[in-house]
Amino acid sequence: MAAQPKALGSDVYMIDTAMSGYSGITAAYAILGSRPCLVETGTATSAPVVQEALAGLGVGADDLATIVVTHIHLDHAGGVGDLAAAFPRAQVVVQDAGARHLADPSRLMASARRVFGPAMDSLFGELLPTEAARIQAIGDVGTVDLGGGRRLEGHHTPGHAKHHLGLVDSATGDLYVGDAAGLYIPPQDASSTTGLDASGEMGQMLPGTPPPEFDLDLALASLGRFRDLKATRLLFSHYGPITAVDEALDRAAEEMRLWVSIVRDAWRDSGGEFDLDHAVAMVRDRTRERYADLLARPEVAAKFEALSSVVANVSGIARWLESEEKRLREAEA
Repeated sequence: MAAQPKALGSDVYMIDTAMSGYSGITAAYAILGSRPCLVETGTATSAPVVQEALAGLGVGADDLATIVVTHIHLDHAGGVGDLAAAFPRAQVVVQDAGARHLADPSRLMASARRVFGPAMDSLFGELLPTEAARIQAIGDVGTVDLGGGRRLEGHHTPGHAKHHLGLVDSATGDLYVGDAAGLYIPPQDASSTTGLDASGEMGQMLPGTPPPEFDLDLALASLGRFRDLKATRLLFSHYGPITAVDEALDRAAEEMRLWVSIVRDAWRDSGGEFDLDHAVAMVRDRTRERYADLLARPEVAAKFEALSSVVANVSGIARWLESEEKRLREAEA
C-alpha cells in the first residue's frame, strides 16, 4: 500500500512515488488551492501511486490544473503522459528544451532503452506522449498560476541537464530543486518538514552528475542562482524538504567539486586514457569515510545507488572532462 502524503505546511504535500517499489527515494509534491498543481510525476510505473495520493487529497480527475516537471529524466517526468490522460484539464509545464520530448518521447525512450536495457520496463515504464497543445514551455524564466495570487516561478538551471527548471513558490519561498542540487538523504530520525534530525544536523548529500549533459560550470552557476532566490526551504525530488538552505547548497557545490577532482586525478593516473573502473574505485575509496553514516545504513545506500549510481555519475563527469580537454586543445590550436 502506498504511503500517505505528508503535509509540509501551506497546502503543500509530499508524495512518495514508490519508484521501483522503494520508499523514500523519489518524491512528487502537490500544491493545493484553487488551482491544484503537481510538481514531478515520478516514473510511468509510479503514475497510479501518484493518482491515488492525489485522490486521497481530494484532487479529482477534473481538478488538477497543472503538472510541472523540473526536467524530463524518467524518474521525474516518466509519468507525465499517464497523468495527463488521468487529469485531462491539467496543463503540462516543462523547460523549453524538454517540451518536444514530452510531445514525442520516441527519441528519449530509445536512448533510455540503450542505457538501461532489459531493466528499463521495471525501472521506469513507458513515457506516453502528451498533446502538444497542452504543453507550456518555460525558457529562462516563467510562471505557473497556482490561484489566489500564488504562483510558481520557474528558473532555467542547467548543469545536471540542459532542460532543468528550479521552481519557487511565491507564497512560501519553497524552492523545488529537482536534481540541480544533487540528492539529499535525510538522517534516520529527520523531521518530515525540516529534513534535519532532532539536534538540527542535516543528512548526506550526493552529486547527480550523469551523462550526457553534466557540466560543472553550469551546475555551479545554477546553484548560485538558487542562492540568489533566497529560498526558505529546499524541496528535493530525492528526497524531501530541508530548511538548512545555505548549508545544503554549499554542500551540493562541495560534493560536485570533490567528485570532479577525484575523477580528474583518475584521468591523469591513466595517462589521458580514461579508465572507468579505476575512477569508480578511486571515488569509492576517497569518499568512504565521508559517507560513513550513509554506508552504515546499507538498505538506504543501496536504493540511492540504484537511482544514481557511482558508475553513472563518474561517467558523466568523465564526459564533461573530455569535452573540456577538447575545448582547451581547440583554443590553443
